[in-house]
Amino acid sequence: MKKFKKFYLEITSVCNLACSFCPPTIRERQFVSVEDFAIRLDQIKPHTDYINLHVKGEPLLHPKIDQLLDISHEKGFKVNITTNGTLINKRKHQLLNKPALRQMNFSLHSFDGHEGSVDKEGYVSSVLSFIKEATHQSDMIVSLRLWNLSEDNATNAEKQRNRDMLALIESEFNLSYKIEEKITPGSGIKIADRIFINQDYEFKWPSLQEEEDDGKGFCYGLRNQAGILTNGTVVPCCLDGEGVINLGNIKNSSFSEIIAGDRATKLVDGFSKRVAVEELCRKCGYRKRFG
Repeated sequence: MKKFKKFYLEITSVCNLACSFCPPTIRERQFVSVEDFAIRLDQIKPHTDYINLHVKGEPLLHPKIDQLLDISHEKGFKVNITTNGTLINKRKHQLLNKPALRQMNFSLHSFDGHEGSVDKEGYVSSVLSFIKEATHQSDMIVSLRLWNLSEDNATNAEKQRNRDMLALIESEFNLSYKIEEKITPGSGIKIADRIFINQDYEFKWPSLQEEEDDGKGFCYGLRNQAGILTNGTVVPCCLDGEGVINLGNIKNSSFSEIIAGDRATKLVDGFSKRVAVEELCRKCGYRKRFG
């Protein structure tokens, strides 16, 4: 039975922000029902023990996020949530003391997606307040994520945004150093027990409208990761946000049958030969990271 280290179980295709780096989905705006979520967990249980509640969309928009976490715990899953953090005060009571919640990742670079005038200090402070309370009550891991901390790869606006946010974090955790002096792209540093700052370069979502390359390279799609979109479409990785590589729908076939199907098998076999057989894969810059 194929096992995946990362499994992306999207619970909503809706987001409350409009970030420049994340094109809005053209799929139907949906929220997975509690009943369908439980069925999907049963289908993927032989294949993974860890789930990420996103592909596109903001998971904290789901009004029954607490029930989804409870069901995940009942079925033996550990959950990772990646969020922009804007709804943390609203959902706080639904997240605290949930044993299934293994890790929360806060994409602080999503701040640029806020519309109108936003209190940056209040936004960061609410995230940090939740983090301190949550890590005090549980063994939850936290990653605070920012892009382009290196001055060589950032605009002046990004530099100032990042510096302002980092100053708030440094003050809150009484750090004796500037975070930029310790961190390198693609890595992170520990600023407190189970609390990390991570940075990376901004990536670009793959699209069929992008230029196609020679198709050579490698990817871990369907090797160490897979995903299911809110509408039930099975995809090979977390970057297929529109379900372009539609491997099948779990409303029609079981997950196990879908990943053993012809299209899935050809994709995996292709990358075994360092060849991208899918058009979207040939237009995905992320694949180049693996040579």
